[in-house]
Amino acid sequence: MMHRWGLLFAVLYCQLYLAAAQHWRKALYPSAFRVKRGTHSLVNPTFQNSVEDVNLLYEILLAGLQIEGEDKPFVIPDKELASLRRVQKLEVICEDVLPKRLSEIRRLTSHLSQRRGALSREDFERTVLTMVYTAQTLAHTTSQHQKALWGEAMLQLFRAIQEDLTPPPRTQH
Repeated sequence: MMHRWGLLFAVLYCQLYLAAAQHWRKALYPSAFRVKRGTHSLVNPTFQNSVEDVNLLYEILLAGLQIEGEDKPFVIPDKELASLRRVQKLEVICEDVLPKRLSEIRRLTSHLSQRRGALSREDFERTVLTMVYTAQTLAHTTSQHQKALWGEAMLQLFRAIQEDLTPPPRTQH
């Protein structure tokens, strides 16, 4: 009897593992589903959970949030805003979840163009932040070829956000 329960448990575990692995392959931001910084609470982190969080993100963006590249730190110039505890999740999202290489961003824009339906709240937030990062990278790029590639990526991200915000056309009956 105990052997059957063990076997049942093993089969259930394998099914869950395979389902989770398949979900990661389909996710727009697969790194969001990996444990970050040694804590389970930051699996699939989301910054905006309330209207206050939305207002705080807007304030942080207006203050000049810098989402630097892979080797450079996340910077909020306003020390008061930067010291808030809630900003830690935003830092994890910007440093560990957002794609930073052009190839990763192009993969993301390809997946965004193929999706049907609205983005989840988490994916919308990450897409906006990826667009901010892309705009900042574009501003610091000197090569005309690289500017064109980063500019195209930013345009694709903008289109995905615009499409997500545009209500579907009403059909006449």
